[in-house]
Amino acid sequence: MALIVQKYGGTSVGDIDRIRNVAQRIKARRDAGDSIVVVVSARSGVTNRLIKDAQQLHQQPDPRELDMLLAVGEQETIALTAIALHGLGVPAVSRTGPQAGILTSKVHTRARIIDIDGGDIPQQLEAGRVVIVAGFQGLNKDSSMDHGEITTLGRGGSDLTAIALAAALKAERCQICTDVDGVYTTDPRIVPKAHKIQEISYDEMLELASDGSKVMQARAVEFAKNHNVLFEVCSSFSTEPGTIVKKETPEMERIVVRGVAVDKNQVKVVVSNLPDQAGTAAKIFNALAEASVNVDMIVQNMGQEGHANLTFTVPINDSNLAKETIKGQLASMNGGEVRIADPVAKLSVVGVGMKSHSGVAAKLFTALADANINIQLISTSEIKISVIIDVESADDACRAVHAAFELERG
Repeated sequence: MALIVQKYGGTSVGDIDRIRNVAQRIKARRDAGDSIVVVVSARSGVTNRLIKDAQQLHQQPDPRELDMLLAVGEQETIALTAIALHGLGVPAVSRTGPQAGILTSKVHTRARIIDIDGGDIPQQLEAGRVVIVAGFQGLNKDSSMDHGEITTLGRGGSDLTAIALAAALKAERCQICTDVDGVYTTDPRIVPKAHKIQEISYDEMLELASDGSKVMQARAVEFAKNHNVLFEVCSSFSTEPGTIVKKETPEMERIVVRGVAVDKNQVKVVVSNLPDQAGTAAKIFNALAEASVNVDMIVQNMGQEGHANLTFTVPINDSNLAKETIKGQLASMNGGEVRIADPVAKLSVVGVGMKSHSGVAAKLFTALADANINIQLISTSEIKISVIIDVESADDACRAVHAAFELERG
C-alpha cells in the first residue's frame, strides 16, 4: 500500500459535477489499496470573485483581512469534496492548512512555509480515512495573537501545499492533477505542434515555472527539489501518464533545449539619475526585497555627470508597489526618478543540456532576428537564456524559437 498525495486545481473542482469526478478518481485510487491525501484549491473563479468583492469595498484591502477572506475559498472545496466522498461510501475528513500543521512566515498574501508536521493526518490515514486538505493557506504563530494568524501562500499556493505535505508525510508520489495532461515544450495554444515532455529535471521545471509556464508554482518546484519530492503533472480528466519531475539524470543532457516559456505579465521599471556611488543599487533592491517585490532581469547603465540608471523587470501586479517603494528610497538619496514603462514579455529557452553544448544563444538570437523581433534585455544562467521583447511580438517569437530548436520533433 502506497501513500499518495494528489492535488486538484480550481478548474478540476470548478462545479458539483467536477467535484463528483474528483471523488470518483480518489475512490478508484483508494480501492486499489493506496492511502490518499488530497489537496484542493478554491473552485475556479472563486478567488478572483472574492478579491473583486474586497476591492469594491476598498481599493487596497488590508492584507491580513484579505487572507482571512481568501482562505474561505479552499475551505468550501474541502468540505464539498469530503461530502462527495461520503456519498460514495468513502470515509473522509477535511482539514484546513493550519489543522494540517502548516506554519508560515508572517507576510500576508504571499507567505512562505517554514515548517509542516502534518497535524493528525497520519492518525486519520491509519483509521482508513481519506484526508482532504485546504491548499494555499497556513498559520503564522509569530504574532501578538496567541492562536496565530491565517496566511495564504500566493497564487498557485496549493501546489506548494501538496509538495510540502508529500515531503512531510514521506509520500511515495505527489500528483499535481490539473486541466492539462503534462508539461509541454511550450504553450500548445501558441504552438499547436508542441509536445508533452515525459520526464524533466527539477531545475528545468523550476526555470520554466519561473519564466511564464502556468503549469506549476515556482516555489512548489523549488520545495520539491530541496526535499527530493518526485511528482507528476497530470490531467484531472484522464488516466494517461503525465510528466514526471525528478532529479537530473545524465540522459537529460542529451536534449539541449527542453522548452520555451513566455511571460507576458512583466513591466520594466526605470530608475534614472541615481547618484553613481557605492551602495546606491543595494539600497534600492534591499527596499524592494523588504516589500516582497520579485525583481527579475536587471541592467545598470552609466548616465551623465556622475549619475547612473537602473532598468529591471517586475511582475505587473507588483509595479505600483515597486514604484512607491523606490520613491520612498529616493527621497533620502538626494536625487533619482522612477517610472513604470510599458508592459513587456519575457521569452526563455531552458535545458540542462545547455551546460555542455554551445551555440544556443546564437541560434536564439538568429531566430529572433529572422523574425524581425528586437531584444531589449538579455539574462543568462547555466541552463537558461531569457530576453525581454515587446508583448505584441511574444507569440511570434515563441513560434520562431520553438521551430528553430526543432522542439516539435520530441
